[in-house]
Amino acid sequence: MDSTTTSQGPRLNAESTMKYVDSVWEQEIVPQITEYIKIPNKSPLFDPDWREHGHMDRAVELIETWCKSREIPGLTVEVVRLGERTPVIMMEIPGEGDDTVLLYGHLDKQPEMVGWREDLGPWKPVLEGDKLYGRGGADDGYAAFASLTAIEALKREGGKHARCIVLIEACEESGSFDLPFYIDHLRERIGEPSLVVCLDSGCGDYDRLWSTTSLRGIVVGTLRVDILDEGVHSGDASGVVPSSFRILREVLNRLEDGSTGEILPKSFHADIPEARKNQARAASEVLGDAIYAKFPFSKGAGPVATDLTELVLNRTWRPALSITGVDGIPHLADAGNVLRPQTSVKLSLRVPPTADVDKVIAELKQLLEKDPPYGARVHFDGEEGGAGWEAPALAAWLEESVAASSATWFGSPAAYMGEGGSIPFMGMLGEKFPKAQFLITGVLGPKSNAHGPNEFLHIPTGKKLTCCVAQLLSDHLHRNKG
Repeated sequence: MDSTTTSQGPRLNAESTMKYVDSVWEQEIVPQITEYIKIPNKSPLFDPDWREHGHMDRAVELIETWCKSREIPGLTVEVVRLGERTPVIMMEIPGEGDDTVLLYGHLDKQPEMVGWREDLGPWKPVLEGDKLYGRGGADDGYAAFASLTAIEALKREGGKHARCIVLIEACEESGSFDLPFYIDHLRERIGEPSLVVCLDSGCGDYDRLWSTTSLRGIVVGTLRVDILDEGVHSGDASGVVPSSFRILREVLNRLEDGSTGEILPKSFHADIPEARKNQARAASEVLGDAIYAKFPFSKGAGPVATDLTELVLNRTWRPALSITGVDGIPHLADAGNVLRPQTSVKLSLRVPPTADVDKVIAELKQLLEKDPPYGARVHFDGEEGGAGWEAPALAAWLEESVAASSATWFGSPAAYMGEGGSIPFMGMLGEKFPKAQFLITGVLGPKSNAHGPNEFLHIPTGKKLTCCVAQLLSDHLHRNKG
C-alpha cells in the first residue's frame, strides 16, 4: 500500500495499481469480452427460446470459467439455477470483519437493432483504438471481470476488504423478473450488505468517476386499436370508416402533448428534490453542450430545449414517452390502397425514480382504454414495469472515497447525476437492504449507445473504474477506523 493514509484509511499506490489493472485488461479481459460479444445471448424477453438456443449458457460458461481461474484466496464461483429461470453466477470472496459488500452486474443482452455501421455488427467484436464495439461489452459484460480484477489489485497492494459477494444475473434487460426469486433463495448466503456496488450504469463523460443518484422507472406495454375485422379499399371506406392510426393518435394525446412531449397526467410526475436539482445544475456545468451533442441528430435537428439543466432533469426525473415498435402497418413496398383494420404500438414510458410503477400501469390502462373514439376496440396490455430508484444520502466516507478515487485515477473531480434508464435490481435492493450505501456507476458514456447500433466499451474508462472500485473496497473496510 502507499504510505499515504487519509481519514478513510490507506491509499493504494496509483501507479502500480494501474499498471496491474492495465495488464489484466489488455491481456485477459479484452480478449474475454471479445469472445463474449460473439455470443447472441439475448435476454429472455427478446429470445423466449433462450434455453433451447443455448446462447445464455455459453455466456455463463465463458464468465464462470474465467472467474474460476483467478487466484484469489478463498474465492468460490457457483452457477445457481432455479427451475426454468435464467441462471445467476454467485461468487464469494472472504474478507475482514463482519461486513459484506455486494457487487452487481448482468450478462444478458439487448437485441440486435438496426443501423450498425457497415463494418460493425452486434455479434461482431471490433477493436478500434480505445473502443471495443459489439453488443453487451459495456452493458454489462465487463462487470464480472472488473469486479474480480479490482479485488486482485487491492490484494496485490497488500490491502484488505470486507467479505465480498459478486452477483451476475441473466435477466436484467428483461426487467430482472427472475432476480427476486434468487435474492430470496440466496438471502442467508448474501447476508446484509452495508455497501452495494453496481457497474451497470452510465457516465456523463470519460473524464471522471460518475455516481448515479437516481434511476427512472419504466412501464412497457402494447397499445392496440381495432376498427375493422379486415382491411378494406381506402377509396370506398375513407371518410366513412375512421383510420385506426388516427384513433391511436387521439388516444395517445391523452397521455402526451404532441407538440412538446410533456406527459399530461400530473400523477405521473413527481416533485424533484432540491438536492437533485443542484446536482443536475452542477452536471450541466461540467458537461455543457455534450448533454445533447452526444446524440446522432440528423442534420439541422436538435434537442427539445436549450436550458441544459432542464435537459438533465428531463432525462432523469421527468416522465417521457417513446414508441419503440409498430405492428399492423405494412412495409412501404407492400402498402396498397387499403384502410387497415388495426394499428398497434409498443409504448415505453419512463417515469420518475419515486413513482409507484404498479399504480402507473393501472392508471395508464384506464386512461387509454376509457371512452374509445368511434366505439373502436382499444386495448392496452401493460407487459412489464420496472421500479425506479433514488439513492440514499451518501455517507461522508463514501463521498470522500469517490472524490479521492476520481482525482487519483481520472485526474478530475467526481460528478453526480441521475440516469434516465432503469436497473430494477437497485429498487429491489433498496427495499431489502435499506441501510446499505450504494455506488452506482458504469462505462456507458457519450456515443457508447447501449441498446442501439454501434455500442462500444470505452476501455480506458473500464480500467480506471476498476482501480476506483479497488480503493473503494479498502475505504469501506477502514471507514470506522480513521
